[in-house]
Amino acid sequence: MPPSPITFPWPTTLITNRLVLRPIEAGDVPAMSRLWTDTDVRRHLGGPVDAATLRLREQHCVGARGAFSVVLREDGAVVGGVQVEADPRRAGRVEVSYQLLPEHWGFGYGREAVTAAVGWAREATTPWGAEVVAVTQEANVRSRRLLESIGMQQAESFVEWGAAQVLYVAGPPS
Repeated sequence: MPPSPITFPWPTTLITNRLVLRPIEAGDVPAMSRLWTDTDVRRHLGGPVDAATLRLREQHCVGARGAFSVVLREDGAVVGGVQVEADPRRAGRVEVSYQLLPEHWGFGYGREAVTAAVGWAREATTPWGAEVVAVTQEANVRSRRLLESIGMQQAESFVEWGAAQVLYVAGPPS
């Protein structure tokens, strides 16, 4: 019997031209905490997480399966995070999600990190038939543009957490 479609090698490090995506380390926790509490980052994600949720995330994020810190190769600064995990909405899909700290928006780091994560997720999980998806709020125009720029295609729309959401699917491998 083949492994579950959500089985992938971990820990894993992905390297791009400017970034390293690696498992979250203890020194990354302050940056991760900012991602979970910054009002700009969380604008389309339901707002900053509450104190109890923040404490739990801080305690369990280091080395968590599928959770990458996005780090600049040049100086090691953490610029964001990417998560690759089973899609909680439907079996057989892998969801890629991402957040960048506001001071790093507009430099193409999101596109570079998400491209690497989607490529890795597709390669690591597709032998078992997993589909790679990403979900963003319909109102999050920047995120939608990023997903479309890397070749992901809008597949469905739905309402979740009180807001219109759009699900994107990674096209066939090139």
